[in-house]
Amino acid sequence: MKKISRRDFLRNVGLGTAGLTLFAGVGTANATEQSKRISGGNLPLKIRKLTETPSVCAYCGCGCGILLYTSHGKLVHVEGDPDHPINEGTLCSKGIGISDANVVVKKRGIREPNPNRITKPLYRAPGSSKWEEKDWEWTLKTIARRFKKTRDESFEEKDNHGVTVNRTLAIAHFGSASLDNEENYIMQKMMRAAGLVNIEHHARL
Repeated sequence: MKKISRRDFLRNVGLGTAGLTLFAGVGTANATEQSKRISGGNLPLKIRKLTETPSVCAYCGCGCGILLYTSHGKLVHVEGDPDHPINEGTLCSKGIGISDANVVVKKRGIREPNPNRITKPLYRAPGSSKWEEKDWEWTLKTIARRFKKTRDESFEEKDNHGVTVNRTLAIAHFGSASLDNEENYIMQKMMRAAGLVNIEHHARL
């Protein structure tokens, strides 16, 4: 085996690095030209006739911004929001697949709305074995009435040691990462004002 001097080794490394740099530059230029050919150059985008709606990803607690594209009320495309400060247009594997959250895949890859997806409030009365459809006005009023009733019955002004606590331990609140900062702030203040102690967030769990 031929011995190589330190000088020859450094020279060969330098030549190799220069060659790789040149090759990378040519490869990048070729990739750019290929991308233009695939996208059709200055042809209009395929989503130009779709309705764009900015939203927030419904999965983990990162709060990434997404753009939803709909046609006649049907979701057909999802991509990251490049103007959003958190993800800057990128999406993880869950976020990019959010368009499949309300559909089922039939044979041959055809996507259709999931017939089992719940779109209306359902209520099951105590002791009943069946669910009833209710409108949102009834649902919200019922929740508010039961919330106040439970709070009034379980509210503690002082604990066993006489310390002022103004709390209720009978109600817990579970937050959502789909809410933005302002909504979470208002929700937190409302729950604290009501005396809740058990406040948690699904992303932290």
